[in-house]
Amino acid sequence: MFFALLLVTFVLAVVVSFCVVKVFDKPIAAIFRRIIQDEISSAWHKYVKFAAYVVGISGGVRIHQLERYISAPAKDSRVLELNDKRWILELYRTIIETLQSIAWMYLVVFIFALIAYVIVRAFELRSSK
Repeated sequence: MFFALLLVTFVLAVVVSFCVVKVFDKPIAAIFRRIIQDEISSAWHKYVKFAAYVVGISGGVRIHQLERYISAPAKDSRVLELNDKRWILELYRTIIETLQSIAWMYLVVFIFALIAYVIVRAFELRSSK
């Protein structure tokens, strides 16, 4: 039962990550094309896509939380039973944690992109004078 939960949470984290990356694919590409006016912008775009998958999957599949179902947290306690209610809770947590992890990553990317945009724009205004 534990291995099924691990596999399902992994697949769910991959699917959620794919959907989020798909939604933000064109905006991220446009931002990098604007800031980095070179062929290397596509490499940065691919890297951010890869990072979104890694962050989303690692955030969604919480191994330390899933360990509760295979080993007891204390010497005199029992291993948690993996019933239907816990399955639903774990699936919900997987979705939320995946979204939250990717959201934080994109926030950091957008903050640095905004700073880079301001710098690029300042140089453009200075060179046009």
